Amino acid sequence: MRPTLYEFAGGDEAFLKLAAAHHARCLADPELNHPFSHPDQNPQHVERLAAYWAQVMGGPPAYTRDWGGDQAFLVHMHAGNGDLSDLARRFTDCFMLAADDAGLPADPEFRAALRAYMGWAVGDIALSHPHDTEIPADLTVPGWSWDGLVPA
Repeated sequence: MRPTLYEFAGGDEAFLKLAAAHHARCLADPELNHPFSHPDQNPQHVERLAAYWAQVMGGPPAYTRDWGGDQAFLVHMHAGNGDLSDLARRFTDCFMLAADDAGLPADPEFRAALRAYMGWAVGDIALSHPHDTEIPADLTVPGWSWDGLVPA
């Protein structure tokens, strides 16, 4: 049986490295720096993000269990900010470069699955509500596999 993307990446440690590398790249980006450097940002942002990505990619439900997070929270946090298309592109580029920085497997199929996920995710989270903040409360954390979005 094929491993989950979470297992193939290297588990929790790999996603923590990915989130830390991604955060560092976003802080270094002149456009992404602002949203990533707010003084009110959760000091455990990297750990929470790592848990989210790990859960999405087939890992344990630590994001929802340990952080009390849900998809509606994430969508609401990014809603009402206007057109974020350029930031979404930059975010995705940082994500893919961070995969290199974190030493995630360079397997082309794995990297394609990561890129496909992030392309979908920025559309679902950052671009879905540019001018409103009316977010359905029942959104669940998605699952992503080698073949794309996992039906709920």
